[in-house]
Amino acid sequence: MVHLRHTTKADLNLLRYWDTKPHVIEANPNDDWGWEIELNRNPDWREWFIAEADNRPIGFIQIIDPAREDSRYWGDVSDGLRAIDIWIGEEDYLGKGYGTKMMELAIDRCFANPEVNAVLLDPLTANTWSHRFYERLGFRFVEQRRFGEDVCYVYKLSREVWQGRKKL
Repeated sequence: MVHLRHTTKADLNLLRYWDTKPHVIEANPNDDWGWEIELNRNPDWREWFIAEADNRPIGFIQIIDPAREDSRYWGDVSDGLRAIDIWIGEEDYLGKGYGTKMMELAIDRCFANPEVNAVLLDPLTANTWSHRFYERLGFRFVEQRRFGEDVCYVYKLSREVWQGRKKL
């Protein structure tokens, strides 16, 4: 059973530890999350979660409103979107369905807001495993795009596609 809980300042050492993991570095090689500062902030355009399985922390999820977040990472985007960042920090939980459950919980949370019509992701172009993973969830490739030093694929999941999958 996987559930999400909001991050707290007490998660600082855990997040720092996960940042040292080779598989996390490979997925986010140029990201500096600024945990020490950001764990003290709670902007209304962002939610941070720790995913837990059997009461053990296994991963991290960020959900943002890309039209409102303060770094303007996504550039000029329309309202009604959310963007998700996700990783499993503990290697023992990779490839066992936990990532799928984490994404399902995050996507459901995004679409619980009736104003949200689509969800965005930006995996690195070299991360072919994640491309297949997101496509299995219903995300569709939109474009290749550079975000800072990273070349990424932008993927989008519409509310209609997600609701259609949930009915199956």
